[in-house]
Amino acid sequence: MSSSLTHFDVFNGDADGICALLQLRKTTPMDGQLITGVKRDIQLLQSIIHSENIDSVCVLDISMEKNQAALQTLLERDIATFYCDHHRTGAIPESAYLTTKIDTSPETCTSLLINQYLSGAQYLWACTGAFGDNLMTQATALGQQHGLTGEEIEFLKQLGTLINYNGYGHSIQDLHFHPQTLYQKLYSYPSPLALQNDKSSVFYQLKEGFDADWAQVQSIEHYHSTSHIAVYLLPNQAWARRISGTFGNWLANQYPDQAIAVITANPEQETYTVSVRSPLNRREGADELCSQFPSGGGRKAAAGINALHESQLAEFIQKMQQQFAI
Repeated sequence: MSSSLTHFDVFNGDADGICALLQLRKTTPMDGQLITGVKRDIQLLQSIIHSENIDSVCVLDISMEKNQAALQTLLERDIATFYCDHHRTGAIPESAYLTTKIDTSPETCTSLLINQYLSGAQYLWACTGAFGDNLMTQATALGQQHGLTGEEIEFLKQLGTLINYNGYGHSIQDLHFHPQTLYQKLYSYPSPLALQNDKSSVFYQLKEGFDADWAQVQSIEHYHSTSHIAVYLLPNQAWARRISGTFGNWLANQYPDQAIAVITANPEQETYTVSVRSPLNRREGADELCSQFPSGGGRKAAAGINALHESQLAEFIQKMQQQFAI
């Protein structure tokens, strides 16, 4: 690689994106520029297209559908791009410069796709990422397949949950760690299991913050509930924005026949951030629901809306009921 050119790793700031990149760079170290953000900052490719020094790009766990124009720009500049994801794609461009590993099945995630791509070379990080993405059955099976103990699997579950928890927020200021910083701290460990014995590790720092936020959300009761859906409203507070995703996953696991929506007031007051989980027993429909609204998108099992206007709340609940009352 020319000294004047740079490789870019562009990845979602949640557990799935971080653990996917950890697998790749633990297997194939590569110096380059790290581009990430809060979990909902998914149009990340746009931030690099004006860079003149791009040699190659790796994109992990961000929707191709939401990055079509930027991706096309990179390909038209003959920039080699590797794209691995499990969200909605839109039309996948045909280009000799594009390599993809895409699977939109609700039973997989980017960390599991990279695990396949690397033939299990970093399965511990894959397991961690899958737990963070709420694929409990798949993550547990992967750990058992490799002979992990129940205690080891439980720790990876906790770690994945905490990494994912850190990605939720309206802005970087809401987070405990910038996702780039968290990635770098995790990379310094030879294995995710090594964090358990280091009492100064980010695992324990995140757990302290998580426990405080979790205590706050326990008093929240549903805003609207039927046999098919449940909707929860969280206040305009940093703790609520941080815990919203984990709370949604927990509710989905507790009530596997209901679709779950966790709706959190944004700092702008007039809009909400929406996290939707399809019923665990029928993991589809979340993307179809959220894509009906501006700034909405995601995948079949889990999707969201970045800025639902407060005047659209009743409409959203009505459409959610229609989507999942099947």
